[in-house]
Amino acid sequence: MNRLSGKKVVITGAASGIGRAAATLMVAEGAQVLIADLDQDAAEKAAADIDGSGSGGRAIGMAVDVMNEEAVAAMIDRAVTEFGGIDVLLNHVGGSNPRKDLDLLRLDLDEWDRTLALNARSTVVASQLALPHMIAAGGGSIINTVSVGGLTGDTLQCAYGAAKAAVIRLTQYIATQYGKQGIRCNAVAPGAIMTPALRDNVPADVIADIRRHNALDMIGDPEDIGWAMVYLASDESRYMSGQTLVLDGGLTAQSPIAASRRVLLDR
Repeated sequence: MNRLSGKKVVITGAASGIGRAAATLMVAEGAQVLIADLDQDAAEKAAADIDGSGSGGRAIGMAVDVMNEEAVAAMIDRAVTEFGGIDVLLNHVGGSNPRKDLDLLRLDLDEWDRTLALNARSTVVASQLALPHMIAAGGGSIINTVSVGGLTGDTLQCAYGAAKAAVIRLTQYIATQYGKQGIRCNAVAPGAIMTPALRDNVPADVIADIRRHNALDMIGDPEDIGWAMVYLASDESRYMSGQTLVLDGGLTAQSPIAASRRVLLDR
């Protein structure tokens, strides 16, 4: 409790799933959190549902289109006005349209541009706008949500993977360029997480197959990623910067044929 007491936090894409879990945990740890989301009603409802009583934390909701620079600027200004500054920026919003973000030969180039803007350019813009406030206050923590898709190749969603790979490298550049001014920048790379988006859009047999390929016999919950974000937002991680935390149930730690070879043990 109170690991984030007094911290002023902005989280994009935070009305549901991992972003909401992170917001909930951070408020419980004493933070003031601005929940930004494209859906205004969802952002305001998430903020209203999060109870900060007893921790000193609180949440406010705001509609923000991270593809619109003026909207991102308004988000930063709102946080500074409401909270008195920004200590933590969590660039969580992202994704791509899996019906258009296919293999390279079938990739929709408009979707490529949109995906790079949504995932990478939005991270640049929000970080550019938040950094001066953090530097003026003596430091801060930028946390970028990436994906194991930015670390390995896959059969689909090459735009998404390329965008997240760009953010992984951007994370290191921000850490390097502003570390002497008290800025830490790290990334979190989730694997499959049981969010509403996964549950509603991925068939149960595919989810079961992902679980089979994880080293751990489970699919993670949003809170599993949220706790890592709490750590990166807190002073507990003060000596950590430029790193990517991979939380994927051990998926990328093992050989691609490990799941198939595992069955040999039972014969």
